[in-house]
Amino acid sequence: MKKTEQIKKIAIRTLEIESQAIAELKQRIDDQFLACIDLLLKSKGRIIVTGIGKSAIIGQKIVATLNSTGSPSIFMHAADAIHGDLGIIQKNDVLLCISKSGDTPEIKVLIPLLKSWGNKLIAIVGNTNSYLAKHCDLLLDTTVSEEACPNNLAPTSSTAAQMAMGDAIAVCLLDQRGFSAKDFAMYHPGGSLGKKLYLKVKDIYPNNAAPVVSPEDDVKKVIVEISSNRLGAAAVVSKGKIVGIVTDGDLRRMLLTKKSFEGINAKKIMNPNPKSSDKETMAVDALNLMKLHNISQLLITEKGKYIGMIHLHDLIREGII
Repeated sequence: MKKTEQIKKIAIRTLEIESQAIAELKQRIDDQFLACIDLLLKSKGRIIVTGIGKSAIIGQKIVATLNSTGSPSIFMHAADAIHGDLGIIQKNDVLLCISKSGDTPEIKVLIPLLKSWGNKLIAIVGNTNSYLAKHCDLLLDTTVSEEACPNNLAPTSSTAAQMAMGDAIAVCLLDQRGFSAKDFAMYHPGGSLGKKLYLKVKDIYPNNAAPVVSPEDDVKKVIVEISSNRLGAAAVVSKGKIVGIVTDGDLRRMLLTKKSFEGINAKKIMNPNPKSSDKETMAVDALNLMKLHNISQLLITEKGKYIGMIHLHDLIREGII
């Protein structure tokens, strides 16, 4: 078998084993899982997620997902916890411990300490006969039949199952709390995801000039207006009303068809059906409009009056694309 075919075979096998491990979790969304969601919804504290090794890394991802979807969470490494980090835990916090075996030395030392604080303990564990499974308050079973690793050793399908269970918890909490797209944007103000949910055209166009010409302006004036404002276009406005747009492309097409500029004005080369958008339009909707009509500039209006322009590059710069 060729090396490339062998690589494909291994990759596909890995994905199949991991997807099967996740699919098997559907049978474990039981009363324990429902009780877990109920506990977390009623809790007046935070979710303290802990683990060691690969499970710790998965725990950090789960914490990130919970925090970004409205469930305040903190990661506490199991090894560091027994060397001072237990001070993170407060009275009303709920503990979420992640472990494949449930029997690692650090977990065995940590669990009695956690229990002594009186906080509720949820376990995401891959061994239902383990120390962790027997000493938790609620058990979420992430046992897998095999790892995707050919030696059945490296955590692969087990960590995939842990992450999927964490996502299931986060999404259920999100849904039950009525966490909206607006809420999500509040937690992601600097990222492209958040910007798609809150950034409006009015947040962008004031940074640009508002190139404008009248229908009677000659070609030279049109060229100067477009060139000086560096947006590749100018709105054509008459008596306060938008009647067209002239773009770089319109000028190039004119040069190909006309031997002389004599008598040519904006009205003769403009597009009489320009696309425009109100300043309150969401930036992502403006982008979709530009994509739909294959244009790079969009005229911005307020109560039907031309007030500015945005360019496709503005949206790229903002990370909308």
